[in-house]
Amino acid sequence: MRDRERSRIVFLELPEKVAIVTGAARGIGFAIADRLSRAGAHVVIADIDEESTVTAVERLREGGAEAVEAVVDITNPDEVGAMIERAIEAFGKLDVLVNNAGITGRDASLSKITDEDWERVLELNLTATFYCCRSAIPRMREQRSGAVVNVASISGKEGNPNMIPYSVSKAGVICLTKALAKEVIQDGVRVNCVAPAVIETPLLDQLQPEAIEYMTSKIPMGRMGRAEEVAAVVHFLASDDASFVTGQCYDVSGGRATY
Repeated sequence: MRDRERSRIVFLELPEKVAIVTGAARGIGFAIADRLSRAGAHVVIADIDEESTVTAVERLREGGAEAVEAVVDITNPDEVGAMIERAIEAFGKLDVLVNNAGITGRDASLSKITDEDWERVLELNLTATFYCCRSAIPRMREQRSGAVVNVASISGKEGNPNMIPYSVSKAGVICLTKALAKEVIQDGVRVNCVAPAVIETPLLDQLQPEAIEYMTSKIPMGRMGRAEEVAAVVHFLASDDASFVTGQCYDVSGGRATY
């Protein structure tokens, strides 16, 4: 700026913004909710685990955050609609939606994947993300502003062996992101996603040690990522500092993918 005494630029602030974060009771989701709240956002902690959801809200409030819980099964469209209304009732609007909830599913080869395995992972990781976007976007279009950040995975770009449902579901999230971004680009709404590599969270409890070792071995930095590192990128994409960024997939992969 020409006059440095005139004002101080503070990046990535989210004062009075209202954000829903799904799967936010723990892991990456909680790290995202915590980061957004520290930037000034009012946060809705959305999760299916009631006890953990209430605990997560209490943790944020202890730090001075404005936060409420929404106990929700995001594979149920009616409950998703109620989650959106919860945000509106609590804080009057919706500015940011972070679709983080997901599961890895069983570590199994193609021949051992059951119909139930396939449907369970696709339903939560992809179909539920569609439900959340479908419910939130009309609100954002009405106010002609908003940001959606979907949590995909590097598996959605490269595919991981013995994780076909997960890899396919996350590839779908990436494509949903790009298609939706083009659809709402004239409405003041931005849609982006992040693609983490293996991140050190309780989600890894669903996988065999060999699968975790394989995924970590693919990371040039030689280590797993941290939930806070994913949250930092989501924070940027949710903020007005990313005002010219939409339809993008940002890797948080320690160099695993370079495209």
